[in-house]
Amino acid sequence: MADIIFYSNPRSRGQIVHWMLEELGEPYETRWVGYGEEMKSPEYLAVNPMGKVPALRHLRRDEGGADANEVVLTETAAICAYLAAVYPAAGLMPTADDPALADYYRWLFFAAGPLESAVTVRSMKWQTTPEQYRSLGFGSYDATLDAVEGHLKGRTYICGDRFSAADVCLGSHIAWGMRFGTIEPRQVFKTYAERLTARDAHGRAVRLSQEADAAAGSAG
Repeated sequence: MADIIFYSNPRSRGQIVHWMLEELGEPYETRWVGYGEEMKSPEYLAVNPMGKVPALRHLRRDEGGADANEVVLTETAAICAYLAAVYPAAGLMPTADDPALADYYRWLFFAAGPLESAVTVRSMKWQTTPEQYRSLGFGSYDATLDAVEGHLKGRTYICGDRFSAADVCLGSHIAWGMRFGTIEPRQVFKTYAERLTARDAHGRAVRLSQEADAAAGSAG
């Protein structure tokens, strides 16, 4: 059994973590979890009481390679941040002495917080008023997208010229949002998304999800 066990569904946010795992380059085992009864089963609820994917189990070993302890993570951004920190050799996060670490954390969690909230509110067609903006963590949809666009202008990646786990999370939200019409296809976003989706690891993750989805369909 691999030290990393990845729980996902091919039609879920788990695709973000799947991409991250392919970028990481470490062995992992994927366990596909079906929506409905399987995802709400006692067996899976023991992994994630929310009954949602993705989730990750990681067997952490000591320096001698012996079993140490097992940890369980949920929440996409948390999983990506954890993997980048635990496997520093992959180079998917700036080091502690690198000023770019501030951008890394800021935009990694901006994707999970304000951006996802703004896009969700828009996709659900929930109406918000200027009077409510002060109470909303993302303020307004336009302000959220303007902030992302402003940071990406003139940059190759979130942390300048260096790809990181922050790009996995933010880039996935932008690419999916444009695909499904919940994020405006601004030129900066299109250029950024095209650069990210051209990565080999992204292509591998997409193919694996497509194969799993096709297999689930044929089995049904």
